[in-house]
Amino acid sequence: MEARPEDVVAPVEGSVGDAGGYVAGQRVASPSTVAETLVALRERSDAMAWIGLFRPTEAQFRPVAEAFGLHEIAVEDAIVAHQRPKLDRYGETLFCVLRAATYLDDIEEVEFGEIHVFVGSNFVLTVRHSRTPDLGAVRQRMERAPELLALGPEAVLYAILDRVVDGYAPVVAGLSKDIEEIEVQVFRGDPTVSRRIYELSGEVVEFGRATRPLINVLAALRAGFDKYGTDEELRRYLSDVTDHATIVTERVAGFRQALSDILTINATLVSQAQNEEIKRLTEASFDQNEEIKRISAWAAIIFAPTLIGTIYGMNFDMPELHWSLGYPFALGLMVVVSVGLWVIFRIRGWL
Repeated sequence: MEARPEDVVAPVEGSVGDAGGYVAGQRVASPSTVAETLVALRERSDAMAWIGLFRPTEAQFRPVAEAFGLHEIAVEDAIVAHQRPKLDRYGETLFCVLRAATYLDDIEEVEFGEIHVFVGSNFVLTVRHSRTPDLGAVRQRMERAPELLALGPEAVLYAILDRVVDGYAPVVAGLSKDIEEIEVQVFRGDPTVSRRIYELSGEVVEFGRATRPLINVLAALRAGFDKYGTDEELRRYLSDVTDHATIVTERVAGFRQALSDILTINATLVSQAQNEEIKRLTEASFDQNEEIKRISAWAAIIFAPTLIGTIYGMNFDMPELHWSLGYPFALGLMVVVSVGLWVIFRIRGWL
């Protein structure tokens, strides 16, 4: 994996989606630069900064990481992306990786995104590597609930978790619909269904990779409730997110089993169809052989008198031509041979 190429080295403000300073849940500043944000944090010990970055390059992100004292390993993960969902703690800073998912109705596919969240004692720094989910909506929601936002950076993290998990619901509904459509295709004998099953199985597997590790992330957060004195409201908040995430992972497991069963049924139906086709071809071949035998038998019967007549029609002197019974004998021979062949073929079932 490689970091995103840096065709043009721009200041970090070029990747800032939004930045705000908050005191007691109220937005008190909208700094235009990261430097202004740091100054505001130093001036007020009760202030919290929330900065959102969108696909920053390494050159853009390094100065921000140094300013907030982020760990080198976490910084590398955030720059490179393509990480699995996880939760790591580096000193006083939490580093959380989340995989978002969006169902695209027009093409019936799942689009995956990635969010990296750094949570410190007085700041939240988000790094998005995809257009979805819209963290601007999360910010607006939190700003409309100052009592929740006043609980600090952890509240922002839980709100982002909630937004990501809520985004899984339309994906679950979309995948469920796709599976129902595939079931109809399978029993209709659609020849293209195998490819669709394969493609959907890949999406379900990828969706499982995005959702299953999230359960461990939420469990790790719950494990630190007492140690870090997490507010009771946030505990209830996280419990609700955990319930929704558990339901999603169970549905994903069900999808995988359903697709496995559908694939087995499809293989069985295809095998049955092939057997029926082979049976039909075999029967057609048998009927064709019977016709060939009949034609061959009549050809042999007709050939016998033709052969005898041909011999008698040769242009040379034959003793039988001077015999008064020669002509009747030739006709009788033709009849005897033809009848004999007819009897033989009849006994053998050719006629």
